[in-house]
Amino acid sequence: MKRDFSLLAGRQFDLLVYGGGIYGAWAAYDAALRGLSVAIVEQGDWACATSSASSKLIHGGLRYLESFDFKLVKKSLAERQMLLAMAPHRVWPLRFGVPVYADSRVGTFQMKAGLSMYDFLAHNPGPDMAHRHFDRESFAGRFPFLGSDRLKGGFTYGDAQTDDARLVLELISGAMAAGAVCVNYCRLTDFIEDGGQVCGAMVRDVSHSPFDKLRMNGTSEVRAKQIVNATGQWAAASEQGRGWCRLDKGTHLVMPALPSDEALLLTARSDGRVFFIIPWYGMTLLGTTDADYRGDLDHVAVEPEEVAYLLAEANRYLETAWTEKDVVGSYAGLRVMKRSSAASPAAVSRDWELKTADNGVHYSIGGKLTSAREGAACIVDAVCAALNIDAACATRYRDFPWKPQQAFSAWLEGNGARAQRLGIDAGSAKWLLRRHGRRADRVFGLVEESPELAGRIVPGLPFILADLLFCARDEMALHLDDLLRRRLPLLILTRLDESDLQRLAELVAPALGWDAGRVAQEVGACRQ
Repeated sequence: MKRDFSLLAGRQFDLLVYGGGIYGAWAAYDAALRGLSVAIVEQGDWACATSSASSKLIHGGLRYLESFDFKLVKKSLAERQMLLAMAPHRVWPLRFGVPVYADSRVGTFQMKAGLSMYDFLAHNPGPDMAHRHFDRESFAGRFPFLGSDRLKGGFTYGDAQTDDARLVLELISGAMAAGAVCVNYCRLTDFIEDGGQVCGAMVRDVSHSPFDKLRMNGTSEVRAKQIVNATGQWAAASEQGRGWCRLDKGTHLVMPALPSDEALLLTARSDGRVFFIIPWYGMTLLGTTDADYRGDLDHVAVEPEEVAYLLAEANRYLETAWTEKDVVGSYAGLRVMKRSSAASPAAVSRDWELKTADNGVHYSIGGKLTSAREGAACIVDAVCAALNIDAACATRYRDFPWKPQQAFSAWLEGNGARAQRLGIDAGSAKWLLRRHGRRADRVFGLVEESPELAGRIVPGLPFILADLLFCARDEMALHLDDLLRRRLPLLILTRLDESDLQRLAELVAPALGWDAGRVAQEVGACRQ
């Protein structure tokens, strides 16, 4: 994956997508597979906003059954099952526990009915995904870190998990392989119109370091017959988007590991909202909040009251309480939802819609990580209709670009054994194979050349040095933050001090052409 801003100039594209999150990436990938000439630009790094700030779930949305949003749940469950088959390296099963206490808002009978409906809407998903009921003793044994006072029992059910930033990156890789021009750190500055209809845009290369005084950022005119705005929160802030959208902030905390490989769906006692406790990369995600947002779109910060809320609600369930000292990391993102009169953001539908402005620009509004593929297919359908092109969706049941070509279980076993022979520990090997799919062979090659690269970056997390170096060489990262937040989520999963950042920046500096001054600047930016 090599970035080349010059490929945008001097061409007429069928489609220009701006916004490199999950909807933009899926739309560019689908359109390129259908044979359209496609360009996608992103003002920052791929998935640098909402699409790397999710709960990392591929799920139907059990809680949406309470608001009778059966259509959204059914669609999401169908996408979940499809993604599990299309991308077993990228999307993997995750079971959730739901405790039932004597004072739970939703009792055993109601929960049983809801989970039965969830299974029905998934069209009999099989024993690995179907719900199960446990009595008090059995459920407490399954989740020993939960308080058992007044516990009546509980349920488990199946959903799925992913690494959201790498999901987007793999789709960008697939779009490039299908012929799309994909450029991050490229800002759309203005539209070009002819007779009131958009026919292109001006874009600026913002890839150069602000500390590099000798290089000027270039601009280019990009001609395109159709343009899609998939910028999420920035689309919501546009003149058109303000009438269509509502912004909702979600915050997550990264907490120490709990003794379970299953997640929990819990209900906040203070306001009745659903929140999650989720294992991820050997740590625990706690989230999320749900509140209207009217602040700075470029600096969405985690606030002290959000930390206090999440800790307080989790501690109502945990046998041993978490404190602020236990918070390892945190992140916040903005969900874009359709404009609604509902008082609480939690009551607003997460479904997606496409709007088209008077000048012909298409706007992607709302949606979920899980159902983004289907929404993007609708975007490309609209683009093809406008271009009078008859081309069906090309992503449905299509294997992901990095999916191994042999049977997945056999591939896992064989590559796990290879990793062991190379000195890569089992935990790091598991996540390496999920992160890179069949491209993991190239990471193994780096370890064969330099065996010391088999070591972990930090002792407590399952990431090896070779993984970081490969990402620097081949995954279009321009800054240390790109590598340590989205290519590998180290910045939220552990506390890296200045010496850690310096060591890692020096490791990747030759691959990225950084001198000592640039290394210092990148380390400083990450510390902020």
